[in-house]
Formats: sequence, structure tokens, C-alpha cells
Amino acid sequence: MLWGSLVQAHALQPGYLELRALDGNTWSVFWRKPDVQGQPMALDAILPDTCAQRRGPEPKFDGEGWSTRWITSCSGGLSGGIISIEGLEETSTDVLVRYELEPKKGQAWRLVPTAPSFEVPVSPGAWEVVKSYTFLGAEHILFGFDHLLFVLALLLLIRDVRLLIGAITAFTVSHSLTLGAAALGWLNIPGPPVEAIIALSIMFVASEIFHRDPDNPRLSERAPWLVSFGFGLIHGLGFGGALSEIGLPQSEIVLALLAFNIGVELGQIVFISVCLAAWALVRRLIRTDLSLRLETLAVYGIGGWAAFWFVERIAGFV
Repeated sequence: MLWGSLVQAHALQPGYLELRALDGNTWSVFWRKPDVQGQPMALDAILPDTCAQRRGPEPKFDGEGWSTRWITSCSGGLSGGIISIEGLEETSTDVLVRYELEPKKGQAWRLVPTAPSFEVPVSPGAWEVVKSYTFLGAEHILFGFDHLLFVLALLLLIRDVRLLIGAITAFTVSHSLTLGAAALGWLNIPGPPVEAIIALSIMFVASEIFHRDPDNPRLSERAPWLVSFGFGLIHGLGFGGALSEIGLPQSEIVLALLAFNIGVELGQIVFISVCLAAWALVRRLIRTDLSLRLETLAVYGIGGWAAFWFVERIAGFV
């Protein structure tokens, strides 16, 4: 209940604006604002001056945010025009803009409070692609709580530093493979089953922690890289699904894919570093028996949360 209140108050979900090219100089526009305590955030998407309808109709709540759609024509196209998010400078959120200069040739741009508008380039430069997609990758992992819980469970399961490094490396390699395959369209697996299996992977690692026996180590402790590699393939499909929704710039596909993956890894490294530092501090400040109790409580929380996600996601597509 406390977490639900936090999400409502701070609107962690970013805004999303999509301009999908239809034909000629016509675009289908989708605009979603974050929800803040049952009301739409005070934002408005403004299209270039050359567009016939620069603002959309009143949004309606769609279960995730406040969204609206409309069709507009933009004389001369989008290139060189200014797309802005009115009111963004007064918030602490950001807005992902996905646009197509031509049908099925998507580009992405991230707008933040300090830069709430941008001029649509004819073709984005390499540095703009690297910046945008690296941040998108880091943002996805740091707000992807299911992925973070899996990594946290690995940290609690594996006590040997060398085995931990091997497991994290295997997780990185495996999710990089399926991330790329899914984003490029080589693998096309529906999202709900993937999300359910991701929750199941967290439950599995939590269970392995409970059954840990120092005198008779299980396979997950002797060769944790097998577990992390196998489940990493599934987590990569989740990353790839998110990247597919964003789209890849057709002129810089490989660079954008690499930058997104680097962003995911940077976010993962930050999370692991914070967890290890926090645990070292806890071990110094409190007794060993109390720290073990806290660890047990954390594992119960991880497993219980993952079980809830699993049931919720299964119910969503059955």
C-alpha cells in the first residue's frame, strides 16, 4: 500500500508521444500523460507550426495514464519543425518522443524539464543517438523493478565473489543476445508470457536461497552462471520488447542497439554497487544474527512480490 502511494505521488512513468507516418504529409499522433493522484499531469504536446492540428483533444484515462489520439497533416513534413511539451519544465518527469519521418522508419528523442523541446532533424547525429538510447537503457533497468529484484536475489544467493562476477557476466551476455534479437524482430514472443516467466525466475532464485545448505551446495550455488544465463535470455526478451516499442533509428540501428545495451549495463552496475555498499554498511552497524534475519526478511519480500507479479501476469493473458 505504501508503494502504491509513492507511485501515485511521484508519477514515475514518463510521458509518451508518438507520431506515426501514414502517407504523404499525414501523421497519426498518440499522446499519453502520466497520472498524478487520479488526474492528468499538467503537460501538453505541441506539434510543429506546419501541422494543421498542433494539439490533441482532451485525454481519457486508459489504465496507465491519460491518452488521446488524432490525425494531423504537416505541410513539408516534420523535419526542421519544433516539437515541445508545454509544462514539462515545471515537473520532474521526462517524455519520450517517437516519430517517423517516413512510414516504419522510427526515431526517438527524450525531452526533460531542462530541454522541453527539440528541432526534428533530417537524420539524427551519432552522438544524439548514443545519448538518447544510453539513457533510455539505464532508465529502463533502473525502473524495471522485476529485473532489479532478480539481480538482488543473485547477490543474496551467491557468496563467492568470483562466482558472483561469473553469474552477472553470464546474465549480461545472455540478455544482450535476446535483447538484440527481439529489438531487430528476429524473435517475436508475446510480452505477457515473457513477463510472467521473468517473475517466475525471481521466485526460483528466492526459493534457492531458502534451500541453501553450506554442506551440500545446490547446482545454483556451484554453477550459478547456468541459472543466470538461462533466465537472462528471458529477461533480454523483456528489454527487447521495450526497445521495440521505442523503435530504432534506421540510419543508426547498430549504434542505437549498442547504446541501449550499454545503458542497461550501466544501470545494472550502479544498482549492484549500491546494494553491495548498503549491505556492507548494515553488516558493520548491526549484529550478525540480526543481519541474517534482515536477509531472510528480504528474501521473503522478494519471493512474495515475485509471486504476486506471476499471478497477476498469468491472469492478464489467460
